[in-house]
Amino acid sequence: MSLSSSTENRIAIIGLGYVGLPLAAAFGGQFKTIGFDIDTERVKQLKNGSDLTRQLEPSELKESQNLSFTDKINDVANCNIFIITVPTPISQYKSPDLSLLLKATEMIGGLLKKDDLVIYESTVYPGCTEEDCVPLLEKVSSLKYNRDFFVGYSPERINPGDKINTLTTICKVTSGSNPKTAQKVDALYKTIIKAGTYLSPSIKVAEASKAIENAQRDVNISFVNELALICDRLKIDTNDVLDAAATKWNFLKFKPGLVGGHCIGVDPYYLAHKAESLGYHPQVILSGRRVNDNMGMFVANKLIKLMLKKEHRMTQSKVLILGFTFKENCPDIRNTRVIDIYNELIQFDLSVDVFDPWADAAEVENEYHIKLLNKIDLKNYQAVVITVAHQQFLELDYQTIKNNNGVIFDTKSVIDRNLVDARL
Repeated sequence: MSLSSSTENRIAIIGLGYVGLPLAAAFGGQFKTIGFDIDTERVKQLKNGSDLTRQLEPSELKESQNLSFTDKINDVANCNIFIITVPTPISQYKSPDLSLLLKATEMIGGLLKKDDLVIYESTVYPGCTEEDCVPLLEKVSSLKYNRDFFVGYSPERINPGDKINTLTTICKVTSGSNPKTAQKVDALYKTIIKAGTYLSPSIKVAEASKAIENAQRDVNISFVNELALICDRLKIDTNDVLDAAATKWNFLKFKPGLVGGHCIGVDPYYLAHKAESLGYHPQVILSGRRVNDNMGMFVANKLIKLMLKKEHRMTQSKVLILGFTFKENCPDIRNTRVIDIYNELIQFDLSVDVFDPWADAAEVENEYHIKLLNKIDLKNYQAVVITVAHQQFLELDYQTIKNNNGVIFDTKSVIDRNLVDARL
């Protein structure tokens, strides 16, 4: 087997979202790197030094001397390492949606040359790379796996909005289709990952490690979410209970809340899908998913009860939802569960507004058909739901709502508890 030496690496990053762009910038500091995306407007913005995901500053884009961007797939034909970082969401039926992954695979298959290396970073179920992607690469390229071309898998660990735990400061799991390829992949990532790498024994192990990382968090959060539902009936504060329990050295202090985003609310379904295909129905993973997926409905219904208790009439009341992204200080709206609260509230004939200075208004309207406000006046509302702990929301004068006999539901427990009517 022949693989190009590191000095000859010509890297193509396929997909320039939250995962692909930081990767392209990092590799661009070491090797000739081309970032490809089918979104022409996205590529145009990056060429102008603008990143709407706010993962990178303009200066960080300009520091990568060997980095260029394109929306034309033939521009990466001369590359010999292709790293695929496209989204892998779930369908409306909670099953894996591999359409973007397979489309990217097919495009790269049409460019593959002898000794090329294809590395996948997109989150998948164990076995997907070798069982779904590799056969497609072989079919399109007419090349033979592990003879003419080689494959690696290194699961992404990007945490959108986190300026401390970034790409280079998080240990990277690596793997390859044979021992020599695995070493090649590991050595490649070692050139950019300051925190070091972990060479996994197989691609399937690396795939599984990513799936369980987020499934574990999902299950732990579902436990405290269920605790929140119980504490609500007990009429005690969940956070008080967690604070008391956390005095024990080995207690894991997870917080209740909405579970959305590109990983935690999605990856468990990939693991469950694979398990079910093998004849095993996962109990804990799916029960945790059910609890977390129902939290938006709980928040909305609890808010309605509190408003009725204060004698607000639904048809004459306005509710303000503060936050639409899936996490604080981040523009990412993928799989946001705030939409569940919104959809539930409008069924009660309430007038519902949404304000989020971090979210892209055009993207929200296109994806969810909601027009975000560009400014707010708290005096206009009978209820406010804090769904995301953006810094801007911590500075608002919530006393205005209280003065109007309004209801405040703080799902993140971030403002003075004396001001709020309910917390998770």
